[in-house]
Amino acid sequence: MKLGSDLRTGKNWNLTSWLSDDIADLGAFTLSWEPTDDASQRFMIRRRGQPYWTSGNLNNQTFPYMLGLNSPFTRYQYNLSYLYNNEERYFSFHGINGAKPMWILTPRGQVQDADNSQIWTPEFCYGYDSVNGCVADNNTIRCRSENDKFSGLNGDFSPGMTSSSYDDNSSRSISDCMVRCWNDCGCLGFTTSSNGVGCITWTGTKSVNNFSINPQGNSVLKYVLISPNPSKGNAKTWIWAPIVAAIFLLLFSLGLLWYLRKNKRAREEEERQRIDDEYFLELIASDSFKDASNLDNNGRKGSDLMVFSFASIVAATNDFANENKLGEGGFGPVYKGKLSDGQEIAIKRLSRTSGQGLVEFKNELILIAKLQHTNLVRVLGCCIRGEEKMLIYEYMPNKSLDFFLFDETRKALLDWPKRWNIIEGIAQGLLYLHKYSRMRVIHRDLKASNVLLDESMNPKISDFGMARIFKQNETQAMTNRVVGTYGYMSPEYAMEGTFSVKSDVFSFGVLTLEIVSGRRNTSFSYLDKTVNLIGYAWELWLQGDALELEDPTLADTHVIHQLLRTIHVALLCVQENALDRPVMSDVISMLNNDSMSLPVPKQPAFFFGRSASKSTSTERKLEDYSVNNMTITVMEAR
Repeated sequence: MKLGSDLRTGKNWNLTSWLSDDIADLGAFTLSWEPTDDASQRFMIRRRGQPYWTSGNLNNQTFPYMLGLNSPFTRYQYNLSYLYNNEERYFSFHGINGAKPMWILTPRGQVQDADNSQIWTPEFCYGYDSVNGCVADNNTIRCRSENDKFSGLNGDFSPGMTSSSYDDNSSRSISDCMVRCWNDCGCLGFTTSSNGVGCITWTGTKSVNNFSINPQGNSVLKYVLISPNPSKGNAKTWIWAPIVAAIFLLLFSLGLLWYLRKNKRAREEEERQRIDDEYFLELIASDSFKDASNLDNNGRKGSDLMVFSFASIVAATNDFANENKLGEGGFGPVYKGKLSDGQEIAIKRLSRTSGQGLVEFKNELILIAKLQHTNLVRVLGCCIRGEEKMLIYEYMPNKSLDFFLFDETRKALLDWPKRWNIIEGIAQGLLYLHKYSRMRVIHRDLKASNVLLDESMNPKISDFGMARIFKQNETQAMTNRVVGTYGYMSPEYAMEGTFSVKSDVFSFGVLTLEIVSGRRNTSFSYLDKTVNLIGYAWELWLQGDALELEDPTLADTHVIHQLLRTIHVALLCVQENALDRPVMSDVISMLNNDSMSLPVPKQPAFFFGRSASKSTSTERKLEDYSVNNMTITVMEAR
């Protein structure tokens, strides 16, 4: 795509915004490439023909006012280029490393990626020139200052405020609402009409009580005009005065120093709380949270997520009583709870030292809300209070698969029909993630503890904190941050950071061997050999003794040909070369179609145990892992 002009034909290539997020009529903004000469190459956003924002001149593959474009922390990297001659003057770009991102111009006048992963321009320009590229408006009225700004908040204006509609024209957009409110000295805020065009404004007397914030309510998002508080004086003076005073008073009073340090800690806590509040508002502003905010009955509509109050979770768990504790991992404890309407829930309470931080928390919350399958656990919502972060799940009365599978007493409750149903259910869940969901998802941490069991012992895959979303045309990716659990990771992922759907297939193969044998891959030992469960299964297969892998507690409940076929498929899944492994659709066909011939498995990627004589060249430290915080120091593939 080009942005620019053809001087021979007079044709221009511009980007035009929609009228609203849902209405594809021509909106108020256009993005154009407007170079002044060969050395001054820049973008210009115009609002209804008038200059609104400029990118500044292109320099070293970025623009001074396109915030974060081509920074090391952005998702996409771009190769930016332009042509300037007597025939054509245009700008173009393409993604680096095969990425094919697109840019869009939003109804708010923002330039961003089409998948909303990066936004490079301010949400509103208020009529003053500033460091973010906003173009000065000489018509700005005197009642506004350059520090005034609109803030998007959930809540309501006080009943004493006067509201008025502004929908006399079907082409009015959110930016028109902003301009109308900005130019009205009595206007304190606005919101768009229900259909996305036209708006409602509120006027009245400014006071601290004219707007009540209600982030957990079901009120419509409103844009409130925030003005600086003159009573606080100059900001620099407010910051430096106590510091200078502390320097002098330090010589006379250690008690005053302690007091100042205490105040500093309080301010830092307030700043952390502010960041958490902004993160909280970002979460509830996502599409997944639409109207699900009724804290009285904690209801849920379709796939919408709930924001639970901290008080309701405390009441549901009897203040996190020990008798309601279901278990604990590296992420923190899990509790059983019962809401006021009788609904049972499970609460994953992330600890402050958890390896799962804000990114993983948001990833799991937003991602799993979009996934609907009988073999995937359902997340009901979240609860955030200060540093507390909790995920609320549907309650699984039979806990996780490892609770039964690796316990010498409880494993007897898993006869072969139940184990077969669990294997097939996990396969169906993975097939949905890899092929049939709205986005291709690689789980990256499939293991027995992340498979939950409902009241009928049906499996549900859980814990999507480490999951990655693939575009439909993507087949594999690489990462510098290897995450997962020792014993379940494929060799190409553990050693090279390369992952794909075949990484999950490998984990499925390991898990299947564990379900058949009732033994962990990571803690398995056989006589004095260092071979693990995968290697043991492979040796039995070569000897024609694969049935010896069977868990003795299965007794006579198994079907011999079905058991052998399951082991055969598992060995196909754990082959060293990812290209040799089947995809999940083929795995399901192999498991269920007895007449289908199976290929002979190649030697699997199994690992030897640790040894003092084996090290150095193959030693590698993997820095970040899943909830059990286990690491690998020596890994040898054969």
